[in-house]
Amino acid sequence: MSPRRVNAMARKEIIQIVRDVRTLIVAIFMPMFLIFLFGYALSLDVDNIPTLILDQDKTPASRDLVHRLADSRYFTVVRYIDSQDEIDRGLARREALMSLVIPVGYAERVHRGIEAPVQVFFDGTDANTTTIASGYFQGIAAQVNLSLMSARLRKLGLNMSAQPLEPRIWVWFNPELKSRNFIIPGLTAVIMMVVAALLTAMTISREKETGTMEQLVSTPITSGELILGKLLPYLGLGLIQLGLVILAGIVIFQVPFRGSYLNLLLISLIFLVGTLGWGLLISTVAPNQLLASQVVVLTAFLPSFLLSGFIYPIENMPAILQVVTYIIPARYFVEVTKGLFLKGVGLNVLWPQVLFLLAYGFIVLNLARAKFSKKVM
Repeated sequence: MSPRRVNAMARKEIIQIVRDVRTLIVAIFMPMFLIFLFGYALSLDVDNIPTLILDQDKTPASRDLVHRLADSRYFTVVRYIDSQDEIDRGLARREALMSLVIPVGYAERVHRGIEAPVQVFFDGTDANTTTIASGYFQGIAAQVNLSLMSARLRKLGLNMSAQPLEPRIWVWFNPELKSRNFIIPGLTAVIMMVVAALLTAMTISREKETGTMEQLVSTPITSGELILGKLLPYLGLGLIQLGLVILAGIVIFQVPFRGSYLNLLLISLIFLVGTLGWGLLISTVAPNQLLASQVVVLTAFLPSFLLSGFIYPIENMPAILQVVTYIIPARYFVEVTKGLFLKGVGLNVLWPQVLFLLAYGFIVLNLARAKFSKKVM
């Protein structure tokens, strides 16, 4: 392999990148656009659930229940209604996601110490929000029951005995339970997988479209030198993109970074080499840039977004899809970014992911070289 020919190919590619405005837009603006779009739009936090209240009892006890609901950060009372007919209209129009109905006689049953049922209606079109909101309401109901029981015992001159079970819950790595703290690290892996593959997917296919492929074939450059020469400029560009995305995550979205920046740099280099190699492999096969970009969407974006564990837990997927996730490189880089950002772990923990990324990069680069060899022959 000739360093001079590799350097010449790299310089040619750098000039092409600078001259091609589309490539610069994809390289610089697309990662930042995606991190801001998904970072602000994608949230799994469920709070401020809009709620309708139908208080048919209108007593201090019923108002206390409503106040407990409104005082929590999980529910927001948007309107008091006068009839159950308004519940259907409110839920159908998405004015509210939940409606609480307190029937007549609620306070009397509470004071007598017997069951005092209330009705809670949810908009089930969003199953995840409904499940979480239901759990929130049950927690508030448990607090009300505990307060009533304590007050009743005090009236009898008794004190509530200490509870045998005293849970002391500690949440490690994300104590505030902010979904942004695990979305942003995973999103970094998905963005880099898509953008990096998209950049190199257009390189050789662009040579085919512009008719310069024949000139490359006529030169003494080997397939390995061509692949390496095209890879190096985009590797540097990918590191710049990664730096911008991580900077946005730490500074703008306030995601904590507890790991080693050196480990992040080294593992990111390995991941980018494999991702850029995948784009080059697509580029050697696709006859034009349009088809190459479409193949990237199908083979890089969708698997990375859906099967990497970025949002959807792999453990909850069907067994066959769980097997498929083992060949998705973004899965391993998502584990790396979450481990470095939130847990602060090192290579002693992340070495299995690093080994897979190394193997993946080696395989796709050799496939790209072999495929191009067939083209030049």
